[in-house]
Amino acid sequence: MVILFDRFNMPDNIFDVIFATKQQKIVAELLIQHMKENGGEIGKSEMSLFATKLHEGNLVAEINEPQYKGKKVKLSYNKRQFYDRILTPMKSMGLIYYDLYKKTYKLSESFNKEIVRVGLLWLKELRKPPLNIKKS
Repeated sequence: MVILFDRFNMPDNIFDVIFATKQQKIVAELLIQHMKENGGEIGKSEMSLFATKLHEGNLVAEINEPQYKGKKVKLSYNKRQFYDRILTPMKSMGLIYYDLYKKTYKLSESFNKEIVRVGLLWLKELRKPPLNIKKS
């Protein structure tokens, strides 16, 4: 996943930085909220249940969008796209960790460490001497 941002117009919400569409952002926020409500960790079957509820349009939630403020909204999102466009990128970026042994998904701080590492890569590039390219 590629994160593009404008440092002069940085949104206040991390999900606006990470996800391309408003729908992806809403679903990702709901997933994180659901995980927080369950101690920051949910099992594989519970994740599947969350995705199935979304797929069937049975997930009712309050969302933080101005037009829906204070209203309960029924949400729907394709299960396969949930795994491909929401959960897998969140795992690969380090927002969510999947424990193979316990078969659980857990909120993680690895994303922060990776972003710091990206910054260090940039500093390393800045400090490199210029290449000696022969111009003819």
